[in-house]
Amino acid sequence: MASISETISKHEERLWQVNQEIHSNPELAFEEVHAHDTLCDLLESLGYTVTRHAYGLKTSFEAEVGTGGGLIVYNAEFDALPEIGHACGHNLIATSSLAAFLATAEAIKANQIEGRVRLLGTPAEEGGGGKIELIKAGAYKGVDACLMGHPGPGMEKDGVVAPRVMARRGATVTFHGVSAHAGNAPWLGHNALDAAVAAYSNIAMLRQQVAPNQRMHAIISKGGDKPNVIPHLTELQFFARAETDAELQETARRVTACCEGAATAAGCTVEFEWKSLLAIANVVGPRLENYKELQCNNILIDTFYKHSQEQKQYYMKALPAVSGASTDQGNVSYELPSLHPGFLIEVESPKIGPHHPGFEKSAGTRQAFESSLRFASIMAATGLEVLQNPELRSRLWAEHRERFGKAE
Repeated sequence: MASISETISKHEERLWQVNQEIHSNPELAFEEVHAHDTLCDLLESLGYTVTRHAYGLKTSFEAEVGTGGGLIVYNAEFDALPEIGHACGHNLIATSSLAAFLATAEAIKANQIEGRVRLLGTPAEEGGGGKIELIKAGAYKGVDACLMGHPGPGMEKDGVVAPRVMARRGATVTFHGVSAHAGNAPWLGHNALDAAVAAYSNIAMLRQQVAPNQRMHAIISKGGDKPNVIPHLTELQFFARAETDAELQETARRVTACCEGAATAAGCTVEFEWKSLLAIANVVGPRLENYKELQCNNILIDTFYKHSQEQKQYYMKALPAVSGASTDQGNVSYELPSLHPGFLIEVESPKIGPHHPGFEKSAGTRQAFESSLRFASIMAATGLEVLQNPELRSRLWAEHRERFGKAE
């Protein structure tokens, strides 16, 4: 019987090729066609049945092995950022989840383990919220545990089992004014750019009056057409973050007031397109889904930590401070028992973190790839224990129901 590490080692060069294909061909949210096809092609070449374009999303996919028993899912992210490519290392996320799936699937087949493992392609984490759409489409129904991980720099050990990340809400705010000749008769216009600038300034001032662990950031994404025409339409995009979803909703209301006041002062009207950060299902209205804070299951934390120790990889259980980052895996963690560790990759400078060009460079190195495989080995061991231990699955769900009140 091949061990987890032997299985991952057997596939190492194929995994490296996939990793490099994704890293070298960065694609934005919901447009990850090459990454989708690269991952699906490899799985099919190894004999796995793959559902491409799963759950109504062009770049989602699903592969599943096993029968009966429990069901675990490994999420594979693979989208990139504008201009700076895989500066969040999603090529490594795809690689680690693929490796964990292969190790788990081969163990199920070789040992006739009752249970199922699924690799789920989850597009558009960077400002797209693909997992939110997958939740709505039922991709996580009947799943006992969902696991994935994220690369990062600067950790004292090999990684952290349960990083804390913020909830995030975003909106596109459109200001409507009246055009006029900026030189001949500006008094006939209502300047929508003034409204956008005032809103931006209001948000900047609001930063002083929110808790230190909250974040707000914005851009003016449309400022007008020509300098000699009073802008009749402008657009501002903002994100707000907080440690919990409840805190975030209150902060979002205050940001709304900043924008409404600015519009009134400039004689304009304003409308809000609140986002689940979804490019495919925007709806105007007062409230939609946001990226919720990550709520890792404590029993999964302990199980992963135990396997990390057994494999001589040394993870911290948690960090003392919350990260300013956000992920739609937080929404998944509200739905079912979930885990989202961070694993260490080396970077050129301790000042370099995700969303930096230097991190993009590091995410393409062999060292980072090997780190993702070591992480995958722990993740696979954790997943296999969940599958083989019905009592453990019951405890996972008991904790989840106690925390969120959700039925299994």
